[in-house]
Amino acid sequence: MQAEAWISAESTSARLHVVAGVLRDTHGRVLIAQRPAGKHLAGMWEFPGGKCEDGELPIDALARELREELGVVVESARPLIAVPHDYPEQRILLDVWQVSAHSGIVLARESQPLAWAEIDDLARLPMPAADRPVITALRLPDRYLITPPLPPDETDTVVRGIERACRKGVRLIQLRLPGWPSDRLARVARSARNLCRDYGAQLLLNADWKLSAVLGLDGVHLPAAIAATLTQRPLPADRWVGVSCHDAAELAQAARIGADFVTLGPVFPTASHEGAATLGWEGFADLAATTALPIYALGGMEIDDVDAAQVSGAQGVAAIRALWDA
Repeated sequence: MQAEAWISAESTSARLHVVAGVLRDTHGRVLIAQRPAGKHLAGMWEFPGGKCEDGELPIDALARELREELGVVVESARPLIAVPHDYPEQRILLDVWQVSAHSGIVLARESQPLAWAEIDDLARLPMPAADRPVITALRLPDRYLITPPLPPDETDTVVRGIERACRKGVRLIQLRLPGWPSDRLARVARSARNLCRDYGAQLLLNADWKLSAVLGLDGVHLPAAIAATLTQRPLPADRWVGVSCHDAAELAQAARIGADFVTLGPVFPTASHEGAATLGWEGFADLAATTALPIYALGGMEIDDVDAAQVSGAQGVAAIRALWDA
């Protein structure tokens, strides 16, 4: 099994540490279990798992809980997301893992109702509040392309670059073209939107949520300075809202306005921000542990950094050069 996720001592202090696993069937559906009568949040559906015992590693707790509840043996798993959440009754840390391989037949060994659900159907089911960020994380890919700051006369270059990325499997793209006239920006956004739809990719526009809505794009990515001026999310729930963050205050503001996910960095030095303070993986992990939002690690990222990012609490990596030129 893979390495333990980075979860800071601060994130687990005074919280009930709960582990849960995401198991998929051959159709890509995920397994959910219904909480029994008489228990906290009875009747709601959740990802199977249970409490982490004192001194027990999360991956060991996950393996034990899934063996006891479902009769399966976890062979490999990786961290997905750790969600700190405060219920009126108790404070928990929901530590969720993607189970990539297991053996044994899934059985309800504790007589709990089980179901296989499509990921897009999960949001319509009664699920605990702590599970909501997990659903978002399951819908998001592990790579997030940000387009390079090309000049306005390179419309074809932008479109060709986005198509190249889509062909290589990138499924979340931020169109970031600072300084472009609105008419040219709208023109390239329409072309990129149609292209992304052909490949099943999601296209977000940097900063301008009004233009994103008019053009029918999949959402907006807000710079921290713009997010700081808002009191609520600027787009409806069926559109993505991402926010660029650099510290705990900006992460907290992103959560307050109802963002779906954030980027956090810089993790490492970048050519575009020479001399900027960097977080490193340890600093990144400490900040990631303070929020329930899915996070993309940004700054000096390479495609090969996805695993390190996920172990440090990230959804994956966001990058310009590494994903544009790959």
